[in-house]
Amino acid sequence: MTLNPIQLEVLWNRLLSVANEQQTTLIRTAFSTIVRESLDLACAVFDTRGLMIGQSLTGTPGHINPMATGAIHLLNEYPPETLVPGDVLVTNDPWMTAGQVNDFTVLTPVFRDEKIVAYFSNCCHSPDIGGRILSAEAHEVFEEGLQVPITKLFRSGQPNEELFKIIRANVRTPDETIGDLYAQATSNAVGARSLLQMMDEFDLQTIDPLAEEIITRSENAMREGIRSLPNGRYEHETWSDGFEEPLCIKVAVTIEGDELHIDFDGSSPQSARGINVVLNYTKGYASFAMKAAISPEVPHNEGAFRPVHITAPEGCILNCRRPAAVASRHLVGHFLPSAIFGALSQAIPNRVMAGSADPIWMSIWRAQWPESEKKSNLTLFSLGGTGARPTKDGLNTTGFPSGVGGVPTEIVETQAPLIQAHRELRTDSGGPGKFRGGLGQNISVAQRGTQLWSVSGMIDRTQFPAEGLMGGFSGAKGEFQLDGQPTESKKILWMKPDAVIDMNPPGGGGFGNPWERDPELVLDDVVNGYVSIEQARSQYGVVISFSGSKDDLVHLPSDYSIDETATKAARN
Repeated sequence: MTLNPIQLEVLWNRLLSVANEQQTTLIRTAFSTIVRESLDLACAVFDTRGLMIGQSLTGTPGHINPMATGAIHLLNEYPPETLVPGDVLVTNDPWMTAGQVNDFTVLTPVFRDEKIVAYFSNCCHSPDIGGRILSAEAHEVFEEGLQVPITKLFRSGQPNEELFKIIRANVRTPDETIGDLYAQATSNAVGARSLLQMMDEFDLQTIDPLAEEIITRSENAMREGIRSLPNGRYEHETWSDGFEEPLCIKVAVTIEGDELHIDFDGSSPQSARGINVVLNYTKGYASFAMKAAISPEVPHNEGAFRPVHITAPEGCILNCRRPAAVASRHLVGHFLPSAIFGALSQAIPNRVMAGSADPIWMSIWRAQWPESEKKSNLTLFSLGGTGARPTKDGLNTTGFPSGVGGVPTEIVETQAPLIQAHRELRTDSGGPGKFRGGLGQNISVAQRGTQLWSVSGMIDRTQFPAEGLMGGFSGAKGEFQLDGQPTESKKILWMKPDAVIDMNPPGGGGFGNPWERDPELVLDDVVNGYVSIEQARSQYGVVISFSGSKDDLVHLPSDYSIDETATKAARN
């Protein structure tokens, strides 16, 4: 089969629409808020070799890229000749796929005339997988919950009832966990149905030539992007709070012609606690960072991965050995794009962003409903700010690099006996710069019940703020407090009934000298509550006059103005 450019464009866009339909089905049929609200998922279509062709509209790099490798592992265990229509494969092996036991990868072969023509796969964060409440406290992966080796979730269209019974008996949320697995299988089936309709419509006997063309073009575009960069070796290091002591993430990016090497030699050794990262997850976020910086328009598929080579010494925090604990691997893995951007800023400073809040703040809340003995088990994501860009401010409360979203307060308070007393943007948390870093937020949480309750807060950047670039300043550090006092994170915290938790995720770093920021933009920031009058003066050299009443609940934009004379004197 030969494809002219018009046919290629039509078929490629149709294929993307099929993947997006797969994703929509997953979101609308899932039971957990993690999938429905936060979109902690990924969906993709693969050719008959198990090579990823394309993904749906959304998807976290920690799911989509490891899933591309995971598909090969699943097909090595169950070769195509052993599969029949209605078979669905599953695993949550951290070293095979997405790096923690809470992530289930489900893969479905697509049959046409008794022959496999493609595969659909998705990966989702399960609401619970047993073991400890999700935290970083474990010493081994065996403590972190049930491990499901590569096996069949469905056989010839019939559910593997023995496996479902084992999962149901080991989790705190059996209906949600099992429901999400059914949703994952269903979404793959919908993708398969739509792909077969597409093949019939265009009279395609196979999609492999289409896949090869897309993958080859993606590889060529990525190599062209790498060739545009100056050859050399660029190094950077960044720091995480760690568990009992800080961790160093050290990276060296080497550009040689049309290939790029990312090496994490020199990073801290693996931890005795559950913040370790498997190499598959490391490769996922590292390859995403390079594509985002060099060729963001290139489809995320097998071809985009080929020119980028990623290594980390075995036994380091980014390539841990079994049976290391890995439940909170995102608290280290999410630092990788900012670390890589820091290295690339030496080569392409006008194409990368400043440091971001990086790890999403993930918290698991256990509380008893006041009117019953039923206990809730709710997972929340709280987001900080992204780093400023060379020509734009950072984004407020945005999940970068993960791409997941926060859970609306209305959902929180209906799904669990919790109260969010306030949830607001965090003034002055964005790093000052010619372009300001994105803001974090202030969140206060209490419970409606009268029993002891708990939170497992997977929190970072309380010691090391997001770094600025090119003269920009760091963002504000994060704050995790119990009754107004700093408290331990990454552990399960049991609290008295009337306790209050404050979670204040950090802001992103600024880009460029803040004294070069347009005073009118500083005025807008003050009016919007992003920057205080005090920080406008001290960090930006812009003096703002306020003519309204401090007793008023609402202040009008006309209440603020720039004192031109004082600003000129301050900046001088």
